[in-house]
Amino acid sequence: MDKQIKIRNKKASFEYFLVERFVAGIQLLGTEIKSIRTGKVSLAEAYCSFKNGELFVNNMHIAEYQFGTYNNHEPKRDRKLLLTKKELKKITIKVKEKGFTLIPTVLFINEKGLAKLEFALAKGKKLYDKRDSIKTKDTARDMERRTF
Repeated sequence: MDKQIKIRNKKASFEYFLVERFVAGIQLLGTEIKSIRTGKVSLAEAYCSFKNGELFVNNMHIAEYQFGTYNNHEPKRDRKLLLTKKELKKITIKVKEKGFTLIPTVLFINEKGLAKLEFALAKGKKLYDKRDSIKTKDTARDMERRTF
């Protein structure tokens, strides 16, 4: 495994203030991990939610495996995140605060070959906050251009 898989949610930092980050394993089917290893994943519309005290990632698109047969997986199914009860309790308390949500930021494969999802406790940005972040990016880019 010489190639590192790291799929990022580029919209997340623009749309939300990322307050705290967590890492969890994902419960996957056989063809899903094969699609992840080929890099055919989209986190753009994904979000996390609680169901019966367990945390799930919803709307994460993992493309069907090219060589999969009738055993192929459903691309946008809900996938369970693997966390300890202590971590789940801590996250539940924080999400119940007004305005907070859980947004997937990075999907990667660790050194043991397991798929992990980094998600963040996030608070939505207002329109003027987004304008501020665009403005700071533009000024940083201009400053970098002027140094050469």
